Order: sequence, then C-alpha cells, then structure tokens
Amino acid sequence: MYKYFWTILFLSVIAFSSCKKDRIFSSNDFLKLSFSNDTLSFDTVFTTIGSSTRALMIYNHNNENLKINSIKLAGGNSSPFSINIDGESGVDFNDMEIYSKDSLYIFVRVTIDPNDSDNPFFVEDQLIFETNNNKQIVNLTAYGQNAIYIVADQYVSGFPKFKIVADSLQIVHWTAEKPYVIYGYALINSYGTLIIDEGARIHFHDGSGLWAYSEAQLTVNGTAANPVVFQGDRLESYYDDEPGQWDRIWLMEAREGYGHSINHAIIRNGFIGIQAQRFLKDNLALLTIDNTIIENHTGMGIYSNLYNIKTSNSVVANCGNYAVALTGGGEYLFEHTTVANYWNGSARSTPSLFFNNIYQNPTDGIYYANDFFFEMDNSIMYGNYKDEFDTEFYAGTDTTYIFNNCLLKTRRINNEIFSNFNECLFNHDPKFVNYNEFNYHLDTLSPAIGLGNPIYSVGLLQYDLDGIARGNHPDAGAYQYVPNVED
Repeated sequence: MYKYFWTILFLSVIAFSSCKKDRIFSSNDFLKLSFSNDTLSFDTVFTTIGSSTRALMIYNHNNENLKINSIKLAGGNSSPFSINIDGESGVDFNDMEIYSKDSLYIFVRVTIDPNDSDNPFFVEDQLIFETNNNKQIVNLTAYGQNAIYIVADQYVSGFPKFKIVADSLQIVHWTAEKPYVIYGYALINSYGTLIIDEGARIHFHDGSGLWAYSEAQLTVNGTAANPVVFQGDRLESYYDDEPGQWDRIWLMEAREGYGHSINHAIIRNGFIGIQAQRFLKDNLALLTIDNTIIENHTGMGIYSNLYNIKTSNSVVANCGNYAVALTGGGEYLFEHTTVANYWNGSARSTPSLFFNNIYQNPTDGIYYANDFFFEMDNSIMYGNYKDEFDTEFYAGTDTTYIFNNCLLKTRRINNEIFSNFNECLFNHDPKFVNYNEFNYHLDTLSPAIGLGNPIYSVGLLQYDLDGIARGNHPDAGAYQYVPNVED
C-alpha cells in the first residue's frame, strides 16, 4: 500500500513541476508572434449596419511561452473597429498569455458611422501587439457606403412587419443615387405605385422583402447596361453566392391596366425570387418579366398562384425547391427562357418546373380547380434531378400546356402527351458554359444551338438577354450562341 502511495505522490510532484514550468514566460526581445494575415480587409459595408466578424489568428511558433503585454487598436475608443478576445469586447487588452506552439483567436468587427457621402469611402486602423518591447502591427481596412434605410414600423396580425414606401395614389421613384437597405418589408399600398429606376440597388436584411399589396403596382425599369439588383445586405465576398439571405418579392393581384413589370433585373440569393398570387380578388393584369436573372434561392425562383405571367429572355436557375412553380391555375407564356436547376446546397426532391390547377381561397379555405394554360417557346428546361417536369391537375377544368422548340429534361414523354411537345429535344445535356459559376450561355457543342423557331423570335425577342441578334436561326434559351475566333 505504501509503495502505491509514494508512486502516486512522486507522479503528482512531477506533474506539478511540469505545470509550474509551463507558466514561465520568456522575456527575449527577439521572439515574435506570427499572424494569419498582415492586413485584415473588410469588403464594402453599409453605414450603421456594421459587418460580419472576421477572425485573426495569432501564433506562437517559438519554443518558449510568451506574454503579450498589450493588444490595442491604435484609434482607441474612436476607432470604427472593435475586437473580441475570449468573449470580451474592447479596444485594449493586457497580459494575454500564449504558450509555445499555441495560437490565439482575435475577432474583429467594423461599424461605419453615417455621413453625407453618396460614394464608397474608406476607413482604416491598426491592431498593435507589444511583446517584450517588441511591437508588431496588423492593418485593418474597410470600405463603407451610405444608404437609404427602410425600417419596418407597422404590424398587422398574420403578416410580416412592414413600412409603407408608396401609399395609396402615390407614385414613388427609387433611384440609383444610393442603395436601399430594407429591414422588414417595404410595402406598396393599394393604388400606390413604386417605380425603380435603372441601376438601383435594393438590399434586404435577413427575412426582409418587397411587397406589393392588392391592387398596388411595381415597375422595375432596369436596362442592359444598368440592371436593377435585388440581393441581401451583406456585401462581403463570402456572401456573393450564399442563398437564403432575404425573403422574397411578393406581388399580389394587380388591377386592370396597372400590371407589375420587371425588366432587366437581377434577383438573387433569397428564399423566393418572385411570388405572384391572387389574394383578395381576381388578378386582372399581366405580370411581365423580361431580360431578368432570378437565381440561387433556397426555395423557388418564380412561384405563382392563380396569376397571369409572361416571361421572356430570362434565366431562372439554381433553386433548392422548384425553379418555377405555377399553381392554382392561370395563364403563362415563357419565351426564350432558360430554366436551369443544378442546386447542390441540399438534396432536391422536386422538379425544376411544376404545374397544378388547385387554388385554396384564403378567406374560406375551400379548394377550387381553375383553368390552366401554359406555353413555352424556344426555351431550355434542364437540371440535375431525374425528371425536371411534373404536373398535378384536377378534372373539371381546361388544362393545357404546350412546349414549342424546347430542350427539356423529362421522363414523361409517351404517346398520350406527345402532342403537347412540338419540335422539342429531350434529355440532351444543353452544355452550358459553366453552370457551377451561374454561366448559362451555350457552349460550342450545345444541342440547343439552332433549335429555336424564328416565328417565336419576333419583336424584341430578335435580341437575346445580352442584346445579341438571333437572326433567322435562333437558339433555345435566353442566350444566343456567339462563336469566338477559335470556334
């Protein structure tokens, strides 16, 4: 028994001595720290919002322990940056221990105060480390931009929080002068009109969106050179292709002669790109979507419910659910449209294109079957799911769908429904240039080249989404193939 006692006591003394030895810190002036970056840069951030937190790693690659006498921001309390170490925030930390071959995390955040500048501006500071009279510096830089902030201030039970941006009988313009940053929903009230000018940038905070209430009107007037961009409010490069950053553009029924229109827009990285639905009464006007890219949404690109939609020269791509879901009935015309779904953010169990004619009235909860008509001309519908087309029709109504000169991925072809497809090509890879990089132009060997019929490429459709003339041999999809010199 005593033998075991003295053995345990001996080991305990050794362990204590080792721990005590580990607490010895070198005073050698020549020993330096190493850093994961010598400059920590933040991409453009909006004033007052701040930015995502960036991590800086500090390494002690030396064979001796070090005590960092001081870690501080050169700008002190007036710095736009702040630091966090071990859960504590501040601008100055003292006597931080870092053992041999060990590392330490520092988290840095920037908040830029509003000013009168309309253009991006630059802020900077330095993070200063002092160890044994040895000073080392990590530079901190950030670009900021002022913006127009729209913050929800009203709430009605059953609806999201909102702020009215165009009230009844008002016509409001959003311009390209400053970006718009929306918290909650920006609401266009009944009989109000919001016109968004070319080059405008609309940024949504998490869960936010743009909402046209019953009989309101949204008009988006982008151009090829200056499209209107709808995206999240995080501008760091990490978020460039991060879906689900905001909610949706929500369009309720329009009144006759005052339909919603979206031309030359880029709508990306949300939950649903465009949701168009009958809510209180029948929709009496057409939603037109022209020359527009709707991509990278965790839910759907276009979701309709008993609506009338005409889409041309547009791309709907990379969605976690349906790319296009046309439900509840309605009338739809898709011309020179590319529907391409190669979503890889999660397992997808729904096709790119889905139709049904069942509508549930929100006032009484009763389901109704409605007439449904769909036509797609000179278009592409493809993706990485086994069958990219499905329908769910209830009897008792007129349901018609027609595909003309389209490239489609579907297993539904049989003698019963083959009459719905005219001059179409099935289950041939369209060979996009690079769908992983959201490039849905046609590659040299694409079977979509020349597949289109010129009778469906008239008027403005003589030119593709890039403004390229289609001529007498139009390709299927939103883009006309243009051979380069090597081709």
